[in-house]
Amino acid sequence: MSTTRIERPAPAVDHLAVAERTQAARALLRHPLMTAGGPFAEELRLVRRHQNELVRLFAEGMGYRLVVEPGASRLFKAGLGRDSTRPLNKRSGAPFAPRAYALLCLTIAALTRGKAQLLVDELVSQVRSAAADAKIAVDLDSSVDRRALHAALTVLVRLGVLSERDGDLDHWADQRTQSLLDVHREVLSLLISAPLSSATSPANLLDTAVLPAAAGGARTAIRRTLVESPLMSVDDLEQAQADWWRRNRNREREWFRDRFGLDLELRAEGALAVDPEDELTDIVFPGKGATKHLALLLLERVAGLARDTHQTQGLADDTEGAEAGAVWRVIPDVDLRSSASEVLHLWQEGLRRDQREDPDAAVGEALGLLQQLGLLRQLGPIGRSHDGGVWAVHAAAARYATRTTLAEASGSGERSLFDLDQEDQ
Repeated sequence: MSTTRIERPAPAVDHLAVAERTQAARALLRHPLMTAGGPFAEELRLVRRHQNELVRLFAEGMGYRLVVEPGASRLFKAGLGRDSTRPLNKRSGAPFAPRAYALLCLTIAALTRGKAQLLVDELVSQVRSAAADAKIAVDLDSSVDRRALHAALTVLVRLGVLSERDGDLDHWADQRTQSLLDVHREVLSLLISAPLSSATSPANLLDTAVLPAAAGGARTAIRRTLVESPLMSVDDLEQAQADWWRRNRNREREWFRDRFGLDLELRAEGALAVDPEDELTDIVFPGKGATKHLALLLLERVAGLARDTHQTQGLADDTEGAEAGAVWRVIPDVDLRSSASEVLHLWQEGLRRDQREDPDAAVGEALGLLQQLGLLRQLGPIGRSHDGGVWAVHAAAARYATRTTLAEASGSGERSLFDLDQEDQ
């Protein structure tokens, strides 16, 4: 007796829901703290709609905790540890100084025990009290501390913790203007990402926060690196992580594409997470601006030097690991400076006036950017190097090949406004 086997059809894929979840997941990576009254209200609506799936995605996939409240959402990203290349920035784009960080923490402490609505002078008084409790000397009558506190307040406004109901907070630091502030406690409660009571030191707090969960530790660590970095080098992996990566790297390419719309470029040296939409980054590179242009031109030169002169002899013991392997190649500081001088001479017309007047500062800005991107590392004095140091160049630097041209000047010898970069305007 024959039987007929009936195959059940696979459940239909809701492509709209998948696209919305990807959009929401990407939004959380860009803006871990979103509020209903802020600029990301639409993204927050998608997060709330797909809350369960997103909570599971970040918890199981990356060891991140996602909290969704009626008026806000917070993705608690653990970070990558002692990384000084991503400071909190002021509204001007300048990085926070240590004093501003201290006053930000004191302000948060003061807000936790203050009223839901208060004048800025009342908040200043409470910050003074919090500083006294913490035994930190502050002088909020001095212009330095007042500007640092103002930077902290504007960041809290930007994050949605504070909002200005009335007044002139922008000019408080210089003109002592008054302002009435609303404190949004539901957002304030989501601000601190790691428990502070058990931390024995700032370094201990950072190290504890980045520890992956016991289950899937290698997977969690590598995924966090690719999302946050986005450059992952095999020489930076522990042995267990390297073994896991060799077995799963092709599968990870699909995982990142399906969940976040990211493409993984797999190379012998590691992997690079590329966003086709150019959204999931805090630094666009290559990009507009004289500093980024100079960094790109300089990077092409040093990558060529690293290819031509693969110098590994004479490295100090503490640089014989990642820097001396296939991922990193080293060049003497004197060669890098010589290349920088050639680039400056050849492309000086494309620089800003202040960069032409102070070329050393211009090179310093470009090198700082390349270090921030993880493409360059400065090493200590080694061997018989008379200049006192060398630089390590990452293999990914070779990816940035440039095709350079100078914009033609008009008949009057002046550049057209159409040729100006955003930084020049």
